[in-house]
Amino acid sequence: MEKITLNVQGMSCGHCIKSIEGSVGELSGVNKVKVNLDSGTVGVEFNPNEVTLDKIKETIDDQGYDV
Repeated sequence: MEKITLNVQGMSCGHCIKSIEGSVGELSGVNKVKVNLDSGTVGVEFNPNEVTLDKIKETIDDQGYDV
């Protein structure tokens, strides 16, 4: 497993947390997703053999946030 922390702009509320954690958490190979509104970050634990970092970023971007 690989762990990364992404800086994400535009998150401000509970809906943002649900949106990102839900969409990224559904990706095959993603083990854990944790949004931190205070620091504007998203921590992701994933298997790089199953999902790419670009796919994770694209999924967050598709929800309307800037990675």
